[in-house]
Amino acid sequence: MSVRHTWVVREGGATTSWFDVRWTFADGARIDALAVLCGDGVRVEDVRAEPALSLDDLSVLAEWLEDPLFEACVRPLADRPAAAPRRSRPARPGGDEERRLVAQEYRAAREEGADPVLAVMRATGHGRSRSLRLIGRARDDGLLPPRRARR
Repeated sequence: MSVRHTWVVREGGATTSWFDVRWTFADGARIDALAVLCGDGVRVEDVRAEPALSLDDLSVLAEWLEDPLFEACVRPLADRPAAAPRRSRPARPGGDEERRLVAQEYRAAREEGADPVLAVMRATGHGRSRSLRLIGRARDDGLLPPRRARR
């Protein structure tokens, strides 16, 4: 199992962290999950599995996640010294270059069958609303096809 810290948002005194979790089994089966650590709890936002999980397996997934995610995520965060709140966002260009980056990430995610909005969020470090606005601007600039076919 691997756990990768994807991004952090600090607002006021609260911190919300997102983690990509991947299990790869010896028989070739794979489970990918997006887990969110917010306050005291861990929530699963997205799960993809090959082969697909049954409802019983999904109900047990939270138990599978709990201990490894706690060990990988909560303890390292608790062991860190307190720091001044700041937004953790990679340095990215703005304007035309940012819209080109958004279009590139969006198209790459679509080709891979992944969530394109989530890919843009990861690439830019912005939240969902800001990422959707950037995708819209990239569409307006002709870097992405229109969302719906015009009638």
